[in-house]
Amino acid sequence: MAVIALYSVKGGVGKTTLAANLAWCAATTSCRRTLLWDLDPAGGAGFLLDAEPPGSGAAAARVFADGDAERLIRRTPFDRLDLLPADESLHDLDPLFASLGKRKRLAKLAAALMQRYDRIILDCPPVLGELAGQVLRAADLVVLPLPPSPLSMRAQVTVEAAIRQRTKSGVRLLPVLSMLDRRRALHRDLAAAQPDWPVIPLASVVEQGAVEQRPVGAMSPQSPAAIALGQLWTRIERELAA
Repeated sequence: MAVIALYSVKGGVGKTTLAANLAWCAATTSCRRTLLWDLDPAGGAGFLLDAEPPGSGAAAARVFADGDAERLIRRTPFDRLDLLPADESLHDLDPLFASLGKRKRLAKLAAALMQRYDRIILDCPPVLGELAGQVLRAADLVVLPLPPSPLSMRAQVTVEAAIRQRTKSGVRLLPVLSMLDRRRALHRDLAAAQPDWPVIPLASVVEQGAVEQRPVGAMSPQSPAAIALGQLWTRIERELAA
């Protein structure tokens, strides 16, 4: 049983795409009972899995106050994969956490959900407030997507500092080079400098997956992007077993 957070302090790095596709890998490739918990008010993870909640609600944040996550969980079109959807109420999480005064509220809710799931994957917004602290204290592994650019690489330093400051024992961090285009010299150089990091290529099939609201592995299982996502999931499973 494990909690895996897709987290970065920088937006536009492919975090939500990775979260949805890795959740599918967990449920389909590893046959794990999987919950994709969308903590980003934009709600992109549910959209990518064609499992958006009907209408506009304001209940997602109340989960942290009343502890009743089960009532909001919905099934996705994919076996063994459920979604805890996001809504606009998540914009106000930091004040809610401050009023609750519970630094491990998310961790305790995740532990309760582990009675039902083998893997919980958190799609996190690019923030550095109390929600980030809650995520880092709950996660067994943080997956950090880093598109090959100097600004993205700075995000790694920031996330590593946040882990040191907000957790007592630290949490394992797995940087991932996302949206890698080997036609570009900078991308090739950064990949060569970090040969142990998993790589997700820049690929039109990933964009098409968003159009069709299907995981890449379900839509085009032999594509380089689907193979890379599967390899990333295998690496995550190895990291969790270590």
